[in-house]
Amino acid sequence: MLDFERKGTIVVTCFDRFSPYLEQEIINLGYTPTETYRTRVTLTGSLLDCIILNMHLRTASNVLFKLIEFPLHHIKDLYGKVKSMPWENYLSKDGYFSVSSTVDHETVDNPLFANVTVKDAIVDRFREKFDVRPDTGADFKGAVIQLFWKNDHASIYLNTSGETLVKHGYRMVPGKAPMMEALAAATILASGWDRQSPFINPMCGAGTVAIEALLIATDRFPGIYRDHYAFQHLLGYEEKTYRQLKKQLYLKIKEVPVTIVASDISERAITASRMNAETAGVEDLITFETCDFADTSIPEGGKGAVFLNPEYGQRLGEMEELEGTYKRIGDFLKQRCGGYAGLVFTGNMDLGKKIGLKPKRKIPFYNGTLDCRLLHFELYEGTRRKTFLNSESN
Repeated sequence: MLDFERKGTIVVTCFDRFSPYLEQEIINLGYTPTETYRTRVTLTGSLLDCIILNMHLRTASNVLFKLIEFPLHHIKDLYGKVKSMPWENYLSKDGYFSVSSTVDHETVDNPLFANVTVKDAIVDRFREKFDVRPDTGADFKGAVIQLFWKNDHASIYLNTSGETLVKHGYRMVPGKAPMMEALAAATILASGWDRQSPFINPMCGAGTVAIEALLIATDRFPGIYRDHYAFQHLLGYEEKTYRQLKKQLYLKIKEVPVTIVASDISERAITASRMNAETAGVEDLITFETCDFADTSIPEGGKGAVFLNPEYGQRLGEMEELEGTYKRIGDFLKQRCGGYAGLVFTGNMDLGKKIGLKPKRKIPFYNGTLDCRLLHFELYEGTRRKTFLNSESN
């Protein structure tokens, strides 16, 4: 049986370019990262810490707990190594597990073969010891074993998340070309928004950015909306401990008077946004408007953020139409958003230039495989009035 308080190596994975924001999230939870790479952050902790990380992190993909690392020169040696591990201490003999792998080795031309090898080794160990075996499959509905193998070095982890953490569990209506929840959270964290001043989200689509902003401002963590993780299927897991941690999530919620406005010209988009916000329990805390982005309500006083995620365009006809849209975005930011920070997320920098403003920062992200930028514009009102970002180092 696993000791959920024994310290070991934890690896938290994320999408490429998310790691600075993931690292800060981990630090804010009281942990000390040991190494930070483009797609992962490592730290020392226990399986109990893995539970806490799973329930809190907004920008992570998976939380992994290392079981073993070893030299591996050929696929034929993998079966014996895996079979020698004490899987009966980790998994129930009448349970269910899945295997996932990331393999970069000359002896493997199909990663699925590595998955099957690991699965067969675990199943055969149970069959020989107990004359029974756990069920297996591709669905991450039970325990999840993760293999990483690059060059001649391999590691095996318990994937304590199971299904990816990038989906935060409240978005029931995806809308058209929605931004993934983890990406929305990462861009908001990257913006430097102070979580107190107004956050305005024209072109809101399915409402993901506006909802994530509200969740961040009020300390509503993703674990509130999810109740199934792979760690719940490991030997040694205690439901009582998980329920206590879940209760603490609700106690952390802050009912702060932050203004969040989400608008879209599409009534269908606003309906989807409202439904998603209702699932998240925050519909009454966001002001929804059906209007052209240029007519969105902008609270007086400035010092807030205006965040737009316009279409990027793929075909010639779209590009010509979007050039006018991006120019109108620039006019809107200059004429109506003085004192605010203008934030435009785009995967088309040629269109981004049509905004007609010089960005103070171009923060790199990927949306899937598409190379994107979060453009941050300082929008002065009269004299060079400071926005919430001016005093922060970049």
